Amino acid sequence: MKTLFLKVIVIFLSLILFNSCKKDDGASPEIVGPGNQGLLIIDHNNIDLNKIPSNWIDSAKTKLHIAYQHTSHGSQLITGMSGLEEWKGTPYLWNDGPSDNQLDIDDYAMSGDLGAPDRTTWATLTRDYLAENEDVNVIIWSWCGEVSTATEEDINTYLNLMQGLENDFPNISFVYMTGHLDGNGIDGNLHIRNEQIRKFCNDNKKILYDFADIESYDPDGNYFLNKSANDECNYDSNGDGSRDKNWAVDWQNAHQLDEDWYQCSASHTQPINANMKAYAAWWLWARLAGWSGK
Repeated sequence: MKTLFLKVIVIFLSLILFNSCKKDDGASPEIVGPGNQGLLIIDHNNIDLNKIPSNWIDSAKTKLHIAYQHTSHGSQLITGMSGLEEWKGTPYLWNDGPSDNQLDIDDYAMSGDLGAPDRTTWATLTRDYLAENEDVNVIIWSWCGEVSTATEEDINTYLNLMQGLENDFPNISFVYMTGHLDGNGIDGNLHIRNEQIRKFCNDNKKILYDFADIESYDPDGNYFLNKSANDECNYDSNGDGSRDKNWAVDWQNAHQLDEDWYQCSASHTQPINANMKAYAAWWLWARLAGWSGK
């Protein structure tokens, strides 16, 4: 009887050990806080603001200290967030500097953008900035128009510099970004270079805010990149080579202002595009704070 009991105990413990060691191949990697690496892609699939739990919005305000550098195109994200704050109020408050119950974003934290004045200075500026701002735990840079003219080597320079920063600052989340649409469609250099960035991020489990993907779709999921859409949301509706319609204006005209969307004066584009950029930004902040996205 004693021998049988011991066998049962051994089998029971073996099952526990086996289950604890099993690898869940179907589980997707998740970000669990600043500095922790895992695949995180923020794109047009992440624009439903209502799906973000309020406790993770609050957690982002508590945990994150963000440095964001951009020029005019990148300002769409900030303009959208400011408009959202006016539209929805307290939950989406942000401030340029630490403040109670507000998300801390150092806007225009450094100078220039990823391709200006050259394709490497931004990384040096980031290192200098981090040496003086030890509280910052998220770095995000935006492109202006430099991806359109970039070579494969240029993008590799960007990716290698980002990897170097991640290696040297393991407790900071570095957010990659794609370049804004330029109207050259799926065969254009911009799309090819954006795909290069996406592949690197997917293959190496990086954090990507996919700027171009967000503005390739309207809020209903209709796709416009293959219709030569540009950053202003103009597109070629009939394939004759001329951009004759604007998907954002059409969408706004078909929906109620202050109910379905809010007004904001975003550079180079229409309000709903900046609305979507803001929604996606809050998805990013909540995920970096630890939200699983579910």
